[in-house]
Amino acid sequence: MKKLLWMVAIAGVGFGAWKWHARGAATQAEASDAKLVHNRLWIDHMPKNDRDTIQVFVTLSDESLGIFQATSGWKGQFELFTFESSGDEMRIVYGQDGDKDKVRAKARKCDDGGMDFCLELSGNSRGVQKYYSLEGWELDSLADEQAKVRALAH
Repeated sequence: MKKLLWMVAIAGVGFGAWKWHARGAATQAEASDAKLVHNRLWIDHMPKNDRDTIQVFVTLSDESLGIFQATSGWKGQFELFTFESSGDEMRIVYGQDGDKDKVRAKARKCDDGGMDFCLELSGNSRGVQKYYSLEGWELDSLADEQAKVRALAH
């Protein structure tokens, strides 16, 4: 009987350790990846037609330059900003008026509406709070961003 109790206790400890490890792995998978935020085209949704306005967010780490943009195939507006980042936090300065935002950016892999990556922003006074991206939407420059956005909008 003592052996049976020991086996049950050992099995219980093993099961508990396995559950704890599995929960840690799931939390890791859901965790934000700060490297995903920068040098990538982010949009709030795929445009339905050439008049559907999409919200765009981009930050280029080499240039410490970013953009919030609302655009369709026919009309658009944008605001450039400079930024400093540390982990998931960005300190943004809008060049036109000197306004400042302290933004938290949480990016992760996801499978939401056919998109590969999800981004949640908080603390931003421009743009929207949720953006999405696809594999292959990595960027090298703002010109690269504009070409990809034009292709989406048409």
